[in-house]
Amino acid sequence: MIGRVILAALLAGIAAGLIMGVIQHFRLTPLIIEAETYEAAGVAAAGHTHGDETATEGHDHGLGEVVWSPADGWQRSLATTVTAAMTGAAFAAVLAGISLLTGLRINSQNAALWGLCGFLAVTLAPAIGLPPELPGMPAGELLARQAWWVGTIAATAIGILLIAIRPGRWAVGLAIVLIALPHVIGPPPPVHSATAVPADLAARFAANAIAANAVFWMLIGHFLSLALNRTAKKLYAQ
Repeated sequence: MIGRVILAALLAGIAAGLIMGVIQHFRLTPLIIEAETYEAAGVAAAGHTHGDETATEGHDHGLGEVVWSPADGWQRSLATTVTAAMTGAAFAAVLAGISLLTGLRINSQNAALWGLCGFLAVTLAPAIGLPPELPGMPAGELLARQAWWVGTIAATAIGILLIAIRPGRWAVGLAIVLIALPHVIGPPPPVHSATAVPADLAARFAANAIAANAVFWMLIGHFLSLALNRTAKKLYAQ
């Protein structure tokens, strides 16, 4: 029975991810490509400024291993869609696992609420400190950013879960502390502030990325409720 639930969650997440891939193709990829032109122009300008030093560095980089990346067009769109489908499957499996462990059902009445909670924990809370970034944007140390991002998701998710399963005052108070703690600590500051990417382009990308992820999570909740409609009834009855 649990295997059927996992399969249902994976299929639901993949379905949501395929739609998310289409949204990314039309709303996010054009902004990323535009930012890459500014990034390339900034690199070229830096190379012109540093002269021989940059030329030597470029020669050294040429001797390194060549890393493949999808080309613009169908390769980029396909890679983005596949990644979104895999991510959706993982998120749906996590939601299904939480549902099984807590006994909180996912159905058509609360599917949007499950999606909203996932969006708040995984997208909105981290975006307060680390908004979605375009190529060429200033950023902090990678490991520090990843640690803060994961910690923020975990703290927010635990806080939301506490409110859902322990609606007492102490639980709500602890949940508020957990949710606020990562933002009190704050994300790692950028190593440098120089960027060639226009501020309005970065703002449009962040807004579109957050909105797209909101739709993504709503789709995950909806498809997951449909996929678990029969399986969950038998499972929770046991």
